[in-house]
Amino acid sequence: MKKLFFFFFTICLGLLLFGCSNQKSISAKDKTEMKAVADVGSENVELTIAAAASLIDVTAEIAKEYEKIADNVKLHFTYGSSGSLQVQIEQGAPVDIFISAAQKQMDALDKGGLILSDTRANLLENKLMLITPKDSKINIKSFLDLTEEKVKKIAIGDPSSVPAGEYAKNVCTNLRIWDRVKEKCNMGTDVRQVLTWVETGDVDCGIVYKTDAAKTNKITIVCEAPADSAEKIIYPVSVLKNSKHASEATDFIDFLKTDKAIGLFEKYGFSMA
Repeated sequence: MKKLFFFFFTICLGLLLFGCSNQKSISAKDKTEMKAVADVGSENVELTIAAAASLIDVTAEIAKEYEKIADNVKLHFTYGSSGSLQVQIEQGAPVDIFISAAQKQMDALDKGGLILSDTRANLLENKLMLITPKDSKINIKSFLDLTEEKVKKIAIGDPSSVPAGEYAKNVCTNLRIWDRVKEKCNMGTDVRQVLTWVETGDVDCGIVYKTDAAKTNKITIVCEAPADSAEKIIYPVSVLKNSKHASEATDFIDFLKTDKAIGLFEKYGFSMA
């Protein structure tokens, strides 16, 4: 009888220790991922995310990773310049999350009462780069060289709607060369169009984000914008007030701050803000 009691006692003790060990392992996991896993099997949800064009590549990977742990959530991305996306949201586009390449557009939506302010966060940081076509014969070494006669065409995003273009204009203004540079500028509808113009040699040079310059071997990076002339390039994110899935949208924003997402952002050249 004593042997039988000891046998069952040993089994129960082993199960208890296994359960404690397993619980310790689970509690060490990222809380956001655990919440997403807990939601698996609940109602299927589709989230629409309006994101700056410079996020096209990294968000494709992030979507694949997120849908592995939240298989009831389907992510749909729409891309463009932050200014054009802002206008679409103001006109009632059914968007759940907005990721802007500048504070200006998010500030406008916040002022208009269109975002859930308590979900807003500064997510990413980028840099501004001067680039030329890979086979360019024009030897330029700095932003100040943009004023030289040999530089005929410069590609930048339209400063009125494209944050990369506004940043470029501000750098040139701070360097006191904008009045001489603006007459040479081809204004793109977003930063990817600027990059394409440089890749194809349709312009002598262009000003794009570091992350865009890093994705192609068809250009040469001349230099980064001087630190004393450039403001920080911050990407804010927020849930939109008219989202029908605010809880799931907030969960996704939380995922963007996890080690898994951070690793992907850094892979594509972003820094966390």
